[in-house]
Amino acid sequence: MQLTYLGHSCFLAEHANTSILFDPFIRPNPLAAHIDIASIRPDIIAISHAHGDHIADAEEIAKTSGAKLLSNYEITSWFNQKGVENTVGMNTGGTFKTANVSITLTQAHHSSSFPDGSYGGNPNGFVVKMGNHSFYYAGDTDIFGDMALIASMHAPQWAILPIGDHFTMGIASACEAAKLTQVKRVIGMHYNTFPPISINEDEAKAHFKQQGIELTLLPIGHKIEMD
Repeated sequence: MQLTYLGHSCFLAEHANTSILFDPFIRPNPLAAHIDIASIRPDIIAISHAHGDHIADAEEIAKTSGAKLLSNYEITSWFNQKGVENTVGMNTGGTFKTANVSITLTQAHHSSSFPDGSYGGNPNGFVVKMGNHSFYYAGDTDIFGDMALIASMHAPQWAILPIGDHFTMGIASACEAAKLTQVKRVIGMHYNTFPPISINEDEAKAHFKQQGIELTLLPIGHKIEMD
């Protein structure tokens, strides 16, 4: 499976001719100015919550690519009103399945409202299974004890976790979240985009390494193979 980092909390996961784009926030992010969103043609756009730094490019990419936009019911309804017709409205605990993919919505401890101030429903994370690959995309969240249930019920092989602090959990809490989900590899997100979430990357990697966990921090636009 290939994973491409597109900045902030935006990733493109690709496997077996199926691709999932998570939380597209590209054009408003000056750190991602070299990313051409016209070239992004996912099959599914998965949105964790309604904040602007997670939905900014979702409408345009959904309309130009024809991708299925998957999120909670409030978010898909909001995009329906903007002319995005191919949507899957869900809620926490639900699972969407195709022949190649399953996506389960988990809880997340955060807030959720649209840039216009309207209600965005409950925030979510995702457990994704693509072929033999299984991973946890946490969305914006603090650590919570029921992450242990994600491990026992879904057994993710690795996780994408926010590490920037201030608006989400920071490095220490994210490391404990990795222990709760029983993963040994973490891909970091939601860091360095804005001054309040700036981190020291070397210190972050060292903290995880001390706990026997590998923290990968990808350059924007970089693609890696995930086991």
